[in-house]
Amino acid sequence: MPPFPCSLWELPGLTKLSVQAIHGFRETEKSRWSEASRAILQRVQAAAFGPGQTLLSSVHVLDLEARGYIKPHVDSIKFCGATIAGLSLLSPSVMRLVHTQEPGEWLELLLEPGSLYILRGSARYDFSHEILRDEESFFGECRIPRGRRISVICRSLPEGMGPGESGQPPAAC
Repeated sequence: MPPFPCSLWELPGLTKLSVQAIHGFRETEKSRWSEASRAILQRVQAAAFGPGQTLLSSVHVLDLEARGYIKPHVDSIKFCGATIAGLSLLSPSVMRLVHTQEPGEWLELLLEPGSLYILRGSARYDFSHEILRDEESFFGECRIPRGRRISVICRSLPEGMGPGESGQPPAAC
C-alpha cells in the first residue's frame, strides 16, 4: 500500500464543502498517519519550516477532481501562519502566482507528482495563488493535462496562536 492512500474519498472524515475558492474537491484534516507517511511528512516539514516555527497539529489533505480548480486567493493570516508547504500527488498541475498589487508580476510553477511547493515571505503574503483549470493548464507552450490531484498541505501556526490553543483553523484557510 502506498504511504498516502490513492482513494482518499474512502477516508472517514473526508468532506466536500462549499468553499468559494475551490471547485470540484473533497478535503479532510488528518493528524494520524502510517509510519511511512509520517517519515514523508517529516521530510516535508524539515525542508519547509524553520526550527522556531510551530506547525498546525493537523495536516490538510485536498483531493481535487480532474475538472476541479482553485481560484486565485491569499490564505488568511487569521488561520495560516508564515509558511505553507504542499506536497503534490497523482497528477501534474500548474500553479499561478500573481502579485496582489502589481498584476503584471506573475509566475507559473509546474507541480509534478511528488513535488513540494513552499509559500513563505513575499510569495506567501504578496501573491495570490491558484491551480489552473484543465482547459487553461499550460506551462509555457506545453499543455499539461490535468487529472485527479491530491495535495498534502502543512501550515505553520498563525502569529500569536500557541500550539495548545483551541482556535484551530477551518479545513481550508
